[in-house]
Amino acid sequence: MMEAKDEMSFKLFGQDLNVILAVVANILSWLVATLAPSFLSYLLPNINEEDKSPSTSPVQTQCIAIGRPGGIEQLRTITLKPGFVTVGYNLGFPSPFVNLSDKTDEELPSGTVVVKIQAFSVNYADCCIRWGLYESANKFVGWPIVPGFDIAGVVERVSANRDADNISLAVGDKVYGATFFGAYSTRCLVPGRQLRRIPSDLSFTEAASLPAVSMTALYTLYLGGRFPAQDCTPQNKSILIHSAAGGVGGMLVQMSKLLGLSPVVGIVGRSSKVDHAKSLGCDTVIDKSGFKSPSELWEEIQSANKAQGYSIIADANGVSTLRGSFDHLCATGRLVVFGFHSNLPMGQDMLNPWVWLQMIWKMAHMPKFDAMDLVVSNKSLLGFNLSFFVDEISMLGQIYDQIGAWLTEGKLVVPRITELPMAEIGAAHQLLQSGKSVGKIVMLTNSEP
Repeated sequence: MMEAKDEMSFKLFGQDLNVILAVVANILSWLVATLAPSFLSYLLPNINEEDKSPSTSPVQTQCIAIGRPGGIEQLRTITLKPGFVTVGYNLGFPSPFVNLSDKTDEELPSGTVVVKIQAFSVNYADCCIRWGLYESANKFVGWPIVPGFDIAGVVERVSANRDADNISLAVGDKVYGATFFGAYSTRCLVPGRQLRRIPSDLSFTEAASLPAVSMTALYTLYLGGRFPAQDCTPQNKSILIHSAAGGVGGMLVQMSKLLGLSPVVGIVGRSSKVDHAKSLGCDTVIDKSGFKSPSELWEEIQSANKAQGYSIIADANGVSTLRGSFDHLCATGRLVVFGFHSNLPMGQDMLNPWVWLQMIWKMAHMPKFDAMDLVVSNKSLLGFNLSFFVDEISMLGQIYDQIGAWLTEGKLVVPRITELPMAEIGAAHQLLQSGKSVGKIVMLTNSEP
């Protein structure tokens, strides 16, 4: 069981210090960017593991580190000192970096491998990490932090101490998987149980697009009572998927079809995303931008399903749709929540005071659910965040294996991908925050495999 950093337990006037730090740091970034942008470089904290010598070796690890909450300026590409690699928080090291230069394979943590990363993907969670608003990052890592979950690359070193969870990887294996932060890097130390070999017909870029979105989608369907396949399931097999053209949404559409759900109704935010959602398997796609009021939108959503309400609704929107989603469940229906995108600013790099006031207003208007009403209405509300699942080894293994089987059988299509070089991470964050991206954004490290 991972323990949070001790200093994270302190509060000031009843507020978590991390929230206060995020407010102050983001407003400071906004002020400097607005009034004196040439001084932004002075807001970049020193990172002890950075190699600042004028000549560095190509074999040294490069990573994108964030020193404190703030805007795009905090995404710094740095070269680590010789022997250092990034590492996820579940391996118990005190920082997101670990020096392996003096460690033999026998001294590497049991069951771990070093992956030379060829590609990693960008998730909206990474923007929240940069703003200082991601709970698990604040709780288990702090600052500095190397964001990112999804990686694909080549095994460079393997611990000589294998354990029951190691899947017998070897040097040279092409792998993909997830790390609990640390993915924005050219090298990362990862438990072998969090990796799988890349199917022969997938590229590094395609493989890097998969882990977080596919695991989030399948766990959503697990909470929805449809995975593993069960005989005891409700008659109503309908599912409503918000953001159906996104990374998680696109996987949910495909997996819902594979598990026999019908109709699969997808919601998208732009007309340009309709065809993509249809191509993934939606029976009906609704473009919410074409409706004048939320009530008109929900009328259209209900008319797309002949049953009285939906059996599963997958919602990562937050305040804008949570109440409507719950109200449109059928009896025995389940609302599964895995994000709060509408609570957060879209299209914003800097979080200025006006944005903070908007977020406070939205938090104050979040719907509240009465436990007695859940019983009387026969509805369920469930939520999760995979970045806390470090101890769920067996369950995540089953999810990994099912996703791998579907990929091998050709039953899952990888998300639509936008490729960018690692140096353009700022542009990637801006594109993701704009709400205009479709599928996944994947960064290429240009490391030699």
